[in-house]
Amino acid sequence: MKKAPYFLLLLISIACQPDPSKNVDNVLVNGNLEELQALKKNYAQALTDTKGILNRIEARIADLDTQKKLPLITSTVMEKESFDHYVKIQADMKTRKNVVLFPEIPGSLLKFYVHEGQSVKKGTLLAVINDGGLQEQLAQLELQLELAKTTYERSQRLWEQNIGTEIQYLETKTRYQSQQKMVAQMQEQVAKSKIYAPFDGTIDELLANEGANLSPGATPLLRLINLQAMYAEAQLPETYIKNIRVGTPTRIELPMLDKQVDTQIQTIGNFINPGNRTFRVEAPLANPDGLIKPNLMGKMNINDYSNPEALMVPQRVIRESTSGEPYVFVLQPTDEENVFTTQKQFVVLGKSSDEKTEILAGLQAGDRIVIEGVSSLEDGQKVRNLNR
Repeated sequence: MKKAPYFLLLLISIACQPDPSKNVDNVLVNGNLEELQALKKNYAQALTDTKGILNRIEARIADLDTQKKLPLITSTVMEKESFDHYVKIQADMKTRKNVVLFPEIPGSLLKFYVHEGQSVKKGTLLAVINDGGLQEQLAQLELQLELAKTTYERSQRLWEQNIGTEIQYLETKTRYQSQQKMVAQMQEQVAKSKIYAPFDGTIDELLANEGANLSPGATPLLRLINLQAMYAEAQLPETYIKNIRVGTPTRIELPMLDKQVDTQIQTIGNFINPGNRTFRVEAPLANPDGLIKPNLMGKMNINDYSNPEALMVPQRVIRESTSGEPYVFVLQPTDEENVFTTQKQFVVLGKSSDEKTEILAGLQAGDRIVIEGVSSLEDGQKVRNLNR
């Protein structure tokens, strides 16, 4: 068998030799057109014959060579792994302890007792407003109350001794009770001249100037905010309503801070917005360093599905048939080392995440699938696996 190639090469060499009676150089020097054309024809025919022989040799080599060139692929063996799917949606950072305080009575601002950036406790005196003489009116009413009280108590003693009329007793009692209510109302009005912190927080901004005239409910005094009571709010499409529960794990991404916060759903709204078919969800945010601010944009990643024993494949290896059915190529072993036969395997797809897709049916643990070189493969094709 080893002598066959040499014998073929000898035949090729003889076929390529020109007519010995004619020397190429002599023909070229003489410049005879007919001789040149005949010489060209001989060499062209010899070249054609040689190519035909080479093609036959290569075809025979391909039949006999067990190491012939096959499509190269890489593969992986399917293994069960934990899979968590997340719904990703835009979210706003908010706090319910973010208020602008307004005066409840008219008057001029006498003084602020705090400054911007100052931390205050609930009940701290923040500002005082000129009460416009309410203190004097209160003092006068308190004097009238003392007189009404004395008159009532005296009338009561006489009535208990059966002295005087019942009408006199009831009139003094009514005047005394009425005066008590007037004093209480005036005390409330006077109390409104002093602004106290409704909760623990930080003075974010002083919005009025000392000496400025203030209108009730119209002229803002200051903004008080507490950054420790933050939460993330998002509007979730109604299609996810059956998969979201109070306590569902959630991760908040804050790109501006290069930060992530792990939390869980705390509140689920019961109202579906008819305009965009969404419902509200909230998740509390730990904010020990105070970097998370109200209205900061972020993303809410809600874990709506988990499978501790999922079969996951890269999305790039999934192909579709002409009818739109997804499939992957499974490798079947052959007698040759590291050579496999491809098998088109139709699959049922689940959820996708991080460029991987869950396979619900069609594959099982231990199956070997093609992951690289899949684009040019066909069903039943022999391939060489680059990885073992």
